[in-house]
Amino acid sequence: MRIYLPATFAELDAHPAPLAIGSAHGATAIVRAALPTEDEESWEFVAQLAAADESLARLTGEDVPLRLVIVADVPEAVVREVDGAAEPSQVVLEGPVAWEDVACVLVDEPEAAADVRAARAGDAEAAARLGERDLLWYDVTELGDIPRA
Repeated sequence: MRIYLPATFAELDAHPAPLAIGSAHGATAIVRAALPTEDEESWEFVAQLAAADESLARLTGEDVPLRLVIVADVPEAVVREVDGAAEPSQVVLEGPVAWEDVACVLVDEPEAAADVRAARAGDAEAAARLGERDLLWYDVTELGDIPRA
């Protein structure tokens, strides 16, 4: 199953240690049922957006002020859907995610940092602008090349 892990640069910098992020997002049965006319790509985009929002919520004052999502492919046996979750895409992982399972990393461009800071401070307009931004795609081999704000 493809999962979207909300993360921070501190967690990214822990590479190659396994990712011990217990909560993630995916194209769950709930997402599929809510959007029956959509396709796999659309369902996964819903999960990606939810992970980006959760990444924003996870940031602290010491973190690089950019949303970051780690995309991984894991066996369905290690993923558990959450009944009554705030987000229909939320899943819980039964263990850490190995870097060999990571497909890519998605991150805001550095110019988004001001909106990330403002959104963290409660600016609804900044949060809306972030919702309109696409995250940039980085291959696992490019982790050291990801720009930071």
